[in-house]
Amino acid sequence: MTDCIFCKIARGELPSKKVYEDDELLAFHDIHPAAPVHLLVIPKLHVASLAECDGRHGEVLGKMLLLAPKLAQDHGLVDGFKTVINTGKGGGQVVFHLHVHIIGGANMAHV
Repeated sequence: MTDCIFCKIARGELPSKKVYEDDELLAFHDIHPAAPVHLLVIPKLHVASLAECDGRHGEVLGKMLLLAPKLAQDHGLVDGFKTVINTGKGGGQVVFHLHVHIIGGANMAHV
């Protein structure tokens, strides 16, 4: 998808504060953080939401979730963190490209 903001970030067409990148995934700081640490992990392949995933996406979904605790630890979240995947408008999704939020460094009861 050419007009997707996360696709543009993944292609290097828009800047981001990257914290991780490989052939399939990109992780970067959220530009509107909800806590002191707020990272996003996206697949480079465009998938609009978790609701559109099927068995073909199992490997990349697993990689995204396994990367989350490593990035959390790398960013000092040793006491815990929150992971969030908003799915669809009703689920609070704003950017329609699958992404995992890694949020921490504050009282997570209210985030």
